[in-house]
Amino acid sequence: ELMCLPEDEVVEARLASNGYTSASLDAAISGSEDGEAALADFIGNEDAALGLVEDFHALAPMVAALDERDRRIIHWRFVEELTQAQIGERLGVSQMHVSRLISRLLTRLREGMLTTG
Repeated sequence: ELMCLPEDEVVEARLASNGYTSASLDAAISGSEDGEAALADFIGNEDAALGLVEDFHALAPMVAALDERDRRIIHWRFVEELTQAQIGERLGVSQMHVSRLISRLLTRLREGMLTTG
């Protein structure tokens, strides 16, 4: 009543709060093979793919700045995973021309990544 919230929202929030407990990472866990171990011993390592997040954020505006055809080529090749020949059919050009276009696009994006990094 004090917060002017409906009762069902308060009940839902109280139920959700039961899902969280905190413990020190140095908390001892008994029953392990070596006697006692700390909780931190069971936490995974840093995911190597997390480093890609920054790259994706840096790359997104560069891809958005490409013209429509270049964005479609990138999408077809790396999202839909079409072959160069399939992309060539869609564009009405040869596979060799698509190869050159992709090479040029990747060089431009790579150079952009190197200057923003």
